[in-house]
Amino acid sequence: MLPELDEEIIRHRIAKRIAMDLDDGAVVNLGIGIPTLVSDYVPEGKTVVLQTENGVVGAGPKPCVDDLRFIGAGGRCLSLIPGSSIVASDMSFGLIRGGHLDATVLGALEVDGQGDLANWMIPGKMVPGMGGAMDLVTGAKHVYVATTHCDKKGRPKLVQKCTLPLTGKGVVSVIVTEFCVMRKTDGVMTLCEIAPEVTKEEIQANTTMEYVVSPDLCLMKGIE
Repeated sequence: MLPELDEEIIRHRIAKRIAMDLDDGAVVNLGIGIPTLVSDYVPEGKTVVLQTENGVVGAGPKPCVDDLRFIGAGGRCLSLIPGSSIVASDMSFGLIRGGHLDATVLGALEVDGQGDLANWMIPGKMVPGMGGAMDLVTGAKHVYVATTHCDKKGRPKLVQKCTLPLTGKGVVSVIVTEFCVMRKTDGVMTLCEIAPEVTKEEIQANTTMEYVVSPDLCLMKGIE
């Protein structure tokens, strides 16, 4: 059994770890949910150009006072960094489909060891559609998955093989949960970092995907 953490600690831990991982100067799209929080944790001195599906290039963190003139695709208010622009939706998707994104950060329902990602629907439940997720996972150079390690019923979300409808095959580069960081290295998911509250054995007991353990396994960075 994995330890229970406060939901806000989980969400912000994952977002902060991903923000630390993004390259200086990268152009990055943030999905809805936990990914939207990444903008709040871009380290000082690092420039990350955040792009939203609905047409902002150069989005900043959530403002202290909500300004409903500027919102992201998920409905969260955002600020505009110097030099930012607001563009039409077709241009926004042209950036995505044209391969101009260095990375995208998305949530997940399931992700497996082959890098397959399912994040848009559960059969039998009403959903509005996939949105731009399929465009993002095929257009971005790197796909980060920001997800809790298990679902609300305690079932692993890092699975041997995705059973839900796929968003993309073999697209995931990095997985960050509240308890670990995994990277796809030479086609294999590799456990690179673990949180201080857990052991390798506990991660393995709550992960059904096939993965290897890095010889340089270390504690998750940014954990305070």
